[in-house]
Amino acid sequence: MRLWPLFVVLSRSLVRAQDREAFSEKLWIEPFRDGKLLAQFEFTTVLDDVPRHPDTLDVEDAPQHYTVVPLALGQVLREYSVTELHLSLNAGKWNYGSWGTPIIQSVASGAELWAWMGHTTNDTSEIIDTRWHKLTNALAGLFCASLGSMDAKRTTIPKIAFRPEGNLPGDYPHSLRYSSLPSESVCTENLTPFVKLLPCKAHSGIASLLNPHRLFDADWHGMSITVRWLENTGVEIRLGFGAVMDPVRLSGDSLHWSSRLLFDKALHRSCLVASRSKVLVGMGPTTEGAVLVPYGQEFIKVSDTRSLVVYDVSHNPGEFDLAQQWVDEQSFTYTPVPRALPVSIRRVLTGAEQTHGGLLLSITNQGDTNYTTAWLETMPWFIQFFLHTLELRVDGKRRDDLLQHLTFTPPRDDLQHSSMLEAVLSVPPKSRLDVSISFRKAFILYTEHPPDAHRGWDLPAAVLTPVCSDPSGSCGERMYTSTLLVDLATPDFSMPYNVIIMSSTVVALFFGSIFNLLTRKFVVVRVGKT
Repeated sequence: MRLWPLFVVLSRSLVRAQDREAFSEKLWIEPFRDGKLLAQFEFTTVLDDVPRHPDTLDVEDAPQHYTVVPLALGQVLREYSVTELHLSLNAGKWNYGSWGTPIIQSVASGAELWAWMGHTTNDTSEIIDTRWHKLTNALAGLFCASLGSMDAKRTTIPKIAFRPEGNLPGDYPHSLRYSSLPSESVCTENLTPFVKLLPCKAHSGIASLLNPHRLFDADWHGMSITVRWLENTGVEIRLGFGAVMDPVRLSGDSLHWSSRLLFDKALHRSCLVASRSKVLVGMGPTTEGAVLVPYGQEFIKVSDTRSLVVYDVSHNPGEFDLAQQWVDEQSFTYTPVPRALPVSIRRVLTGAEQTHGGLLLSITNQGDTNYTTAWLETMPWFIQFFLHTLELRVDGKRRDDLLQHLTFTPPRDDLQHSSMLEAVLSVPPKSRLDVSISFRKAFILYTEHPPDAHRGWDLPAAVLTPVCSDPSGSCGERMYTSTLLVDLATPDFSMPYNVIIMSSTVVALFFGSIFNLLTRKFVVVRVGKT
């Protein structure tokens, strides 16, 4: 009888913890017009709580007891008073022309991290930078990535490009920090700690389909971690993994696909912790004549030509092997497809010199209205822009009036910090805007070159964010250009080795001859007459 009160207390504590936290999972399969399809995994955890107040950072934090919220990530967020965080690790190039707008906006190649951190009115920029540096190192250890390299040399503070996607508490200020590593890639060692943050790991639920052998064989793949605070909901932690797969390559010559074909496994067990487990399949003009097996449980009409088929796998009694088949198709033939978006971007380097170069950005607007966007460039310190060479042209004619706003942050005096160029551009309808600017390639010390110096330096992708007339509204998604590879003046690193080899050879020959003369004893041998 004495154990009964203890059992009641534990039961109430467990119920209270479950009421504060909720976990759901979702798999979104979206076919594209070029025959490929996107498999987007999304695991969402909601915690009924508020971000840690920066005034309490100087005192020890109260112990946190979570049920489904990943404890390791929750401790990092509270330790540095992070209200909103966006981390992505991607490999490959997202094809906006054929695949359209991604479900997760951050699709730039490499690693990208930006966060809104709360601070007090007395905190200086140096204090915030120190917390940012500690945050990147903590995330680097958590996800086994080189995020610790996101130091002051690669960190900037954009003003327009990265607005909060959630709510920021109004009783204390917040500051933004942004950084990217274009040469960072995502691999199995990043997926393993990612899966460990899930309550059911990869043993059951939709996460059991995360097969690294198939995901990392995709044309494009990436993982993302998004944390934001919603005033009426709480802290939302969204873990995502996406992969653009090619069923034609996997099956041979057909668009037919199934769970076993894409992930080499089917869904067997449900995650009992998840309040919702759903699989969504997009249906539209690209899937005419296709049949889903099994038949959909729910249909959601998105537009006149597009709908979503929803499967609830929360209580899956047995094997769930979703498949899509084309009844009349014999073999698939790749055909040119029209662009999926009215706006397309292209960025290239110009010039062949090792001391100077140029950057050309082309924005094509096929729409019927003006397209206003914020253009963000973050460059390492050795790429130094010449602002007086900035030109805007439409159909070969100068149109400097299309530049509505310009902010430029040059490298600091020590030339060890990134430069940032942020401009608001207006692109007329049915036209192409060409933006060009020249830059100088600074000389760097031979000790600052990477091991593969002759390969070149990776430059981060440019970010284009649509600008709305209403600051509180949303008029589109961010777009990323491809990363660039710039060639700097590189020393002849092979020269020291050539000198050493030649010197060693000469010394060896000289030493051998002298040593032979010094150690050999010459005697006269008289040969008698025979």
